[in-house]
Amino acid sequence: MGSLHSYSVEVTWTGAGDTGTSGYTSYSRDHSVHVGGKPDILASSDPAFRGDPGRHNPEELFVASLAQCHMLWFLHMAAAAGVVVTAYEDRAVGTMRVEAAGAGQFTEVELRPRVTVTVDGTLDPASTVADLHARAHDHCFISRSVNFPVHVSPVVHVAAARTPRPA
Repeated sequence: MGSLHSYSVEVTWTGAGDTGTSGYTSYSRDHSVHVGGKPDILASSDPAFRGDPGRHNPEELFVASLAQCHMLWFLHMAAAAGVVVTAYEDRAVGTMRVEAAGAGQFTEVELRPRVTVTVDGTLDPASTVADLHARAHDHCFISRSVNFPVHVSPVVHVAAARTPRPA
């Protein structure tokens, strides 16, 4: 059996105002997320649920955590395989179904990583990067923990290998 890791966060509601939850429209959804020794994340609910559109919401942070986990595993796998990644960005999209009663759940997340790699001519960049993404997906703690599909739709850009400048 592997080791156990624990993650602690503090969530503090800052939106009570003068009347608290005396009514559905009487309070703000604003809150902060604090992790010891790190900057706070100012958060709220999604604007569709009376949240502040200028703050992060849990749904966005959830999708971000899936994209971050995948990226970090991908970079690890690339480094271990000797593949030089020089740029990585992802414009991930999560889809959530909300029921009439207000409850809901995510139905899928699509990761859309755009990766730039340098190649030495011996690897097929598209198949190599696809394999690394598959391995990263298999290892990502967060995607392994959800009950909906996480799709990975990568785009690969190939840059010429850099030659060292003579000293």
